[in-house]
Amino acid sequence: MSIAEQSISPSVQLVEITEDNNDQRLDNFLITRLKGVPKSRIYRIVRKGEVRVNKGRVDVNYRLVAGDIVRIPPVRVAERTPESFIPQNFKNLLLQGVLYEDDGFIILNKPAGFAVHGGSGINAGIIEGLRLVRPEAHFLELVHRLDKDTSGCLLIAKKRSALKLLHELFREDQIQKTYLALLAGQWVRKKLVVDAPLLKNVSQGGERMVVISKAGKSAETLFRRLTLYAEATLVEASPKTGRTHQIRVHAASLGHPIVGDDRYGADETNKHFKSKGYNRMFLHAATLKFIHPVTNTLITVSAPLPQHLNDLLHHEKQV
Repeated sequence: MSIAEQSISPSVQLVEITEDNNDQRLDNFLITRLKGVPKSRIYRIVRKGEVRVNKGRVDVNYRLVAGDIVRIPPVRVAERTPESFIPQNFKNLLLQGVLYEDDGFIILNKPAGFAVHGGSGINAGIIEGLRLVRPEAHFLELVHRLDKDTSGCLLIAKKRSALKLLHELFREDQIQKTYLALLAGQWVRKKLVVDAPLLKNVSQGGERMVVISKAGKSAETLFRRLTLYAEATLVEASPKTGRTHQIRVHAASLGHPIVGDDRYGADETNKHFKSKGYNRMFLHAATLKFIHPVTNTLITVSAPLPQHLNDLLHHEKQV
């Protein structure tokens, strides 16, 4: 059952919270609900007491409970709505990129070059765009994240209950993720498990970096060689854990960074591959495999390698 709502005036609404939004933070609920309204405006109306829960004032980090009644005041939508800065081709990619969908979640074939969410100078990302093209959806939240330049399978929950169940599967390492990556140079091994803890760090330039450190969190990635080329190696990477930049850092630790990785790769190497047409990082979330948390059936969903990456591989000389 979706959110039940009742208008108490032409512009003020009372919204009854159902199980789908139980335990969700008030600010996240309002951000999803008031599409196109700047976050600063949402925080302001909560701080001023214009938003009420069960007739009382609450903070933005208040966690909603099924049965709560949320008063939402009339809010003017910002003149610069997401519609005005999300290009039409991006909307089409989102509409055509659904690989799997049921009542609880969507598996989307994320295009490379788009962040999964807005922020830090990015007007809108995948989740904002999806909310725009799916205006009837009252709840759409990222289950996990992919880097901006990574393409492939991305899980998005359509219900709070589904989000909790899928998060639990990720915490228990019950979701098998398989990536395709092109490593620079010839990697002579056929298979290797990299077990190296990762620590988030910040470089002198202010860029977020992740390093291998005993002080970091455990991280394990299985690399399996698929095709050996004269100047590169196509591998399958299966991370057991889901640390930030895990595959990228582990690949670089092998001495074979991912082609096009401008953060952990070598500038000269990237420049060479760019001259051959590699204009993005060659990392693709190819497959998600897990037991459906509700139906208990095996779900296996794959995203095809983008055509331009396939075309580039066809021009590489195999060894």
